[in-house]
Amino acid sequence: MKKLILASGSPRRKELLEQVNLTFEIIVSDIEEVMNEKDTPANIVQSLAQQKAKDVFSKNKDCVVIGADTIVAIGDRRLGKPKSKEEAVEMLQLLSGNTHSVFTGVAIETLEKSITFYEETKVMFWNLTKKDIDTYIQSGEPFDKAGAYGIQGFGAMLVKKIDGDYFNVVGLPISRTIRELSRFQ
Repeated sequence: MKKLILASGSPRRKELLEQVNLTFEIIVSDIEEVMNEKDTPANIVQSLAQQKAKDVFSKNKDCVVIGADTIVAIGDRRLGKPKSKEEAVEMLQLLSGNTHSVFTGVAIETLEKSITFYEETKVMFWNLTKKDIDTYIQSGEPFDKAGAYGIQGFGAMLVKKIDGDYFNVVGLPISRTIRELSRFQ
């Protein structure tokens, strides 16, 4: 297979690709992300993943490039990474006792072909107390994660159950990604 590039600076995506013994390089896309706010979360994450993959691929035409993007959605609201403690608290209060969806879009680009897909996982939170939220905020974990939590870390204590791919919630549906990559050999 050609050299593989991950067009993401996410440490979680890096860990997931390492977990399945892939050899790859990281080149973070620096494009300004453009999205249609009226679009569905599934279409938004696929579009953003594709923008990142195409940007990195445009400078690495002899490689296989993976781009990815994740959004947390509850009802009509889309939750990105919180910009402040107050925004993190608000997000966690919104998720408390409710079920939300985590969408991750993945794009794979080569000279010969490209594919884009997404996965959706439903996540149900426990009813969180003020102390639960304050303790979690104090951990510092919420600030670089969509929806203000990381299921793979201390944030696991917030989650009552999931329906779908656990790794999708972490940031990359790794099993599906590997299967799609196999079509590029």
